[in-house]
Amino acid sequence: MRTSRRAIVAFVLGASALAAPAFAFDGAPVNKDAALPVVTTLPGAAPTVRSRTAPVTAPQETSLSALQYAAEGGHPIAQWKLGRMYANGDGVAQDDLRAFEYFSRIANAHAEDSPSAPQAQVVANAFVALGRYYLAGIPNSKIKADPDRAREMFSYAASYFGNADAQYDLARLYLKTPDASREDFRYGARWLGLAAQKGQHEAQALLGQMLFNGDRLPRQAARGLMWLTLARDSAGAEETWIKESYNRAFAKASDDDRAMCLQMLEQWVQGRRE
Repeated sequence: MRTSRRAIVAFVLGASALAAPAFAFDGAPVNKDAALPVVTTLPGAAPTVRSRTAPVTAPQETSLSALQYAAEGGHPIAQWKLGRMYANGDGVAQDDLRAFEYFSRIANAHAEDSPSAPQAQVVANAFVALGRYYLAGIPNSKIKADPDRAREMFSYAASYFGNADAQYDLARLYLKTPDASREDFRYGARWLGLAAQKGQHEAQALLGQMLFNGDRLPRQAARGLMWLTLARDSAGAEETWIKESYNRAFAKASDDDRAMCLQMLEQWVQGRRE
């Protein structure tokens, strides 16, 4: 699926109108009598501002104020960090709609930035975050589940920015569609392979499963076990499905499959060093 950059920019701008209304730096009503915060300048942010009357502030509060100040100044990294904080409830009250707003700001302002720009990864990650919100929607808000919009977000981040997480999410959309056509599957397998080659461990696990089991792909047990091994080594403690998939495949693999898998792993490691 090809998506023009201008179409995506227009699309995201339209989507952001559904997000939360504008808010002050900390989301609270603006207090005109409040002292200016003491902030530390982030790269590309506004100059440091220090108030003569600023009270002593806890380090966590100072850090949050600095992020909020930089985010309001249009700093994409600060906007990304705040978006993640609100998405995860990390140091602030969990608020998906506010997280969506921060991610939308990044996408709106930087969709056409060069893929080699310093902030490109943050921009791509913002598109991925928006796509995931569109997959599920945000309860009690105007952000409804919309797989087509999610696909647009993933497609843009995957193709323009080459983001491996977007490539994996896009692959899953193509592969998991109940009435997926042969062309859909071809697209999905292509994106899955690209993400796996970049080291995206979830893509490695899914590709490994499909190859080892011969699931809609010609069975290649040794190669499938190789991908599952790489995925297992990178999986987090909570990603039990990856470790269980590896354990099942390893138990079923023949001695020849295991030996060939080891050779492939050595070649993979060597290739990454070169």
